[in-house]
Formats: sequence, C-alpha cells, structure tokens
Amino acid sequence: MRLGIDTSSLLETRAAGGRYFVNGKEVEPLSFLHDHNGVDILRLRIWVDPYDEKGRPYGGGTCDLQTFLTLAKEGVTKGYAILLDFHYSDFWCDPGKQLIPKSWRGLDLPHLVEKLGEYTRETLKTVKEAGIPLYAIQIGNEITNGMLWPLGHLDGGENGAKRTNYDALCALLSRGIKEAKAIYPEAKIVIHLERSFDQNVYREYFDELLAHHVEFDVIGMSYYPEWHGSFDMVFSNVDLMKKTYGKPIWIVEFAYPFTEEIAYEESKGAPQVEYSFPLPYPCTQQGQADYIGELMRLSELHGVEALFYWEPLWLPCPGLTWATKIGEAYTGETDKPCANEWAAKGLFDFKGEATKALWVYSK
Repeated sequence: MRLGIDTSSLLETRAAGGRYFVNGKEVEPLSFLHDHNGVDILRLRIWVDPYDEKGRPYGGGTCDLQTFLTLAKEGVTKGYAILLDFHYSDFWCDPGKQLIPKSWRGLDLPHLVEKLGEYTRETLKTVKEAGIPLYAIQIGNEITNGMLWPLGHLDGGENGAKRTNYDALCALLSRGIKEAKAIYPEAKIVIHLERSFDQNVYREYFDELLAHHVEFDVIGMSYYPEWHGSFDMVFSNVDLMKKTYGKPIWIVEFAYPFTEEIAYEESKGAPQVEYSFPLPYPCTQQGQADYIGELMRLSELHGVEALFYWEPLWLPCPGLTWATKIGEAYTGETDKPCANEWAAKGLFDFKGEATKALWVYSK
C-alpha cells in the first residue's frame, strides 16, 4: 500500500511563517515524510481562478495553476509521484458546493462540456511543458452529488429513489477524461466521492458511469469518521466496490484531530459543527495515532492501494485561513470563522512539532 499526502496549502503556510520540527530539530517536511516515512505520492488541488475581480485571493492555499506547478516541481525533485486534483471551480468543491467558475457562468451544457475540455487540455499541456510527470489525474473533487452545478447536479434521491441527471454529469466527466488521456495517456484517472459508508449511492453512481461508458481507473474515497461512520461501514463498502467493479480503491482524503482546542481566538463562539457520527478515538495525540494505525491496518487487510493524509502540514499561522472574507463571500459561507481550524488535524501541532501520529503514518 502506498502512502500519500495532500499539501496544497504548503506555499501559503510557508509564506505565513510556518516551520516544522521533529524532536525539536527543524526539518523540511516534504523531504522528511518521503525519506523517513516512505510517503511517495503528492496530491495537489487546482482551482480555475481563486481571486476576485480586483485580484484579491480567496485563501485556502490560493491553489491556482502557478501554485500547482511550483509545488509539483518541488515534489518531483524530492521523489514524489503527483496526483493532480481538478476541482473545476474557482474555490473549494465538496458535497455541498460545486460552483461553476466565474468565467464559465451562463454557458449551456454543450458549451460547458466544451469549456471543461478546453480548460483540461490547456492546463495539462502547460503541466507537461513544465516537465512534470503525472501519476494520476482526479476529474472533480468529492463529486458524489455531481459537479459544475446546477448543470451537472444530480437531482432527486429522496427516500432512496434513484437520482437523475447522470447524462449531463457523465458528459462532463467523459470530456475531462478524454482530454486528460490525450495529454497523459499513462496517468490513472480517479473518480472521487465522499459518503464512503453508503453502498447504495456508490452502486448507483458507478453503475451509471459504466452504463454511460465513462472510462476511469480508480475509485477514490474520502473517509472522515465524523462524517462517514465506522470502520466496519466503510470497509464493507470498500469490499463491495472491489468485488463489483474490479477497480483499485484509494482513500484520497483522511485526517484525524489530535486536540479539541482551537488555535485562534477569533474562532471561539463560532457555530458548532454537528457531526453525523461519533469519533471513535479521543481527540488527543495518542488517539490520533491509534486511529491512523487502525486505518492503515484495515486498509492493508482490505486491499486499499493508497492512503492520502489531507493537509497534514497546514499550521495555524497568523493570517492563514481556509478562506479570506473575499473567499467566504464567493462561497456564501459568511457565517463561518476564517481561521484555519484544520490545524487540529495535522501531523504537526500548533507550534509545528511532530505529533505522535507522524511515526505511525509510515511504511
């Protein structure tokens, strides 16, 4: 089983003064994780235009094409294979939002398919001209409910009913895959869903993709236990997906908190997040290490081919945000604090010192 990391925010973290230590000694974390832990795949997201009309960034890593090129080149020199994660949006994509890029708005479906194809082709041509090999390409991010809403949104599904609009979604996916394979024919194509406990949704989804002749290589899952349930629930679905479709399974996002503390004063008093499932281990450094150890053991047992820790290097540096106020306005999530609360789920603590889990997330 291969180990990966998603460190898409690393450039912003460094610029904000982020530093990393192992037993009190400063380290360069990408080199350390590769050389000491055997982590060898770097997953990097890319947004179309993460700036407002005045050129002000949305935050969250400001993951434009240049940011991707810089981090990918660094990763390659340090021995990493690269997984490019297309969001097909100007900012974050997840099950609750898949916003069409500003410059693509107003297009009908045929023209949106063309635009997605053109963007995919031109982006990957630039990546290839920069001399960056790609191990894998992800077409969309957490697209359980579709992508490029509303045209690519999956509709319905109430009370277990089958969802509709797969024709539109599959047209978008197929065009992106076609262009990706034309530029990087050897790269693995990843389709990434969350809701990793839900066998019915996964069966419906991948049955539809096959019926629409969408050609992909890897089933990617997010697995956060507070949203996606127990190990038994998720690995039952892993087994079913492997048996039904014969595709490799990658858990392309996971993380676990090492503390319940909040790093930023301005985050206090924020609306409390209601989780769908209880966390299986304490929110302590030992609990984080125990969770990761068990996830790795079960992943090996059930034949998961790759695990990716999501944003293990995102520290709570001053001014470092999941979204600027400009970014919040873009997504409409203005009720949230801007501070980087994900820092509680990193592999380095609030001061940049390695947590116990760093020694567990290792080959």
